[in-house]
Amino acid sequence: MKDFILRKSRSDSDTLYGEQTQLTIDNMSFSGVPLSYYPEFIVNAAKVKKACAIANYAAGSLTNRQLKGINKACNELIEGHYRNQFPVDVFHGGGGIGINMNMNEVIASLAGDDVDPVEHVNMSQSTSDVCHTAMRMTIDELLCKLLCEVHEVRDTLKKKAEEFAEIDTIARTCFQDGMRVSAGAIFEATSSAMKRRARSLKEKSAEMRNVNLGWTVIGSGTGASDAYREAILDELSGITGRSYTWNADMYDAAEYPDDLADVSGEVRVLAEILAKLARDLRLLSSGPEAGFEEIILPKVQKGSSFFPGKVNPVVPETMIQCSMLVSGSDSIIQSCVGAGEIHINLWEDMMGFLLMDMIRRVTKAIHLFRTRCLEGIKLNEEKCRQYANSSVPLVVDYKEKYGYQKLSKEISEKGVAPVVEEIREINRMKGEA
Repeated sequence: MKDFILRKSRSDSDTLYGEQTQLTIDNMSFSGVPLSYYPEFIVNAAKVKKACAIANYAAGSLTNRQLKGINKACNELIEGHYRNQFPVDVFHGGGGIGINMNMNEVIASLAGDDVDPVEHVNMSQSTSDVCHTAMRMTIDELLCKLLCEVHEVRDTLKKKAEEFAEIDTIARTCFQDGMRVSAGAIFEATSSAMKRRARSLKEKSAEMRNVNLGWTVIGSGTGASDAYREAILDELSGITGRSYTWNADMYDAAEYPDDLADVSGEVRVLAEILAKLARDLRLLSSGPEAGFEEIILPKVQKGSSFFPGKVNPVVPETMIQCSMLVSGSDSIIQSCVGAGEIHINLWEDMMGFLLMDMIRRVTKAIHLFRTRCLEGIKLNEEKCRQYANSSVPLVVDYKEKYGYQKLSKEISEKGVAPVVEEIREINRMKGEA
């Protein structure tokens, strides 16, 4: 008799998972983050299970009836049904076994009485290669969405750089006045950084298509037949429409999930760059009377329940907060690389789900930053001109003519204002001549 529950009249509210899922809930669930929060992963895990069933059938290990039942069940999950049947905590111990068994038990319940969750749905597989593969498939998809946003924000920044290119303001280094600079410079620089980050993310996304499916627990392939292995990647590629290859070393794949850490680092750097821009925008828009007041941010909502009429830079602050959360997750992910033991890294699933969260958050935050802030930025041109024509830029302009040492000495003896006034007087006289 099966150790999972199958009701005669099935609906999304029926319990389709079984004993192993329930034990994971009872023994290891603590974070309040169930697998159902990750529908993309469920879909990809179902695609993996479907590919495995077809490969096992091709190898002569499943009956036609069992294959049809598993295929039908997987297709229902791929279509988005039964999301509430995945209650296991994604951060449970045991190297993700509860996630894999939750999938196995739900698919078996949907597939029919002659399908067992372990003997048939999990045939030729282990948690290590199923979750490893579904995780990377999902991250690859999420990175594609993130890349779309990165391209969009890059284009927006480029347009702002062109819009403000002819307007001068003042540069600042160490928060001190510097030379004249185009008001579009910071937008141009960040646009170039986004182009570079997009290139890196695209490379990392492609690496997510190197998987270990077919090589079971530690990379030895024990428990999976050669006939199954010969078919599995072709079947997965046929179902997904994407090409997958095996890792160069399967023992390496089981022990070192540093490919996930690499992606995490890329996402963190992306978020940090945009947080830097967000901090710049907060500073440059500060005021209205005691700040820089150089740029004008879109007013999206009231910024204070105390100060009448006060509007805070809430969208840039949202981007900054996102970066902080991403940095915390990345720190955990990087530490997980060295936490593996002997032949397997049990923390790979934690890395993967934290990384999914990171990518989702950054994708959403960039969208808000672009549409609610960057696209509507305006310049306070009068203030920019005032800064561009202030003392230090004029001193910098004449440094080549009068020499660094001479100007430094005069400024030290007389102060900036008198020296600048002398230079301006010389300019006026030349203008009259």
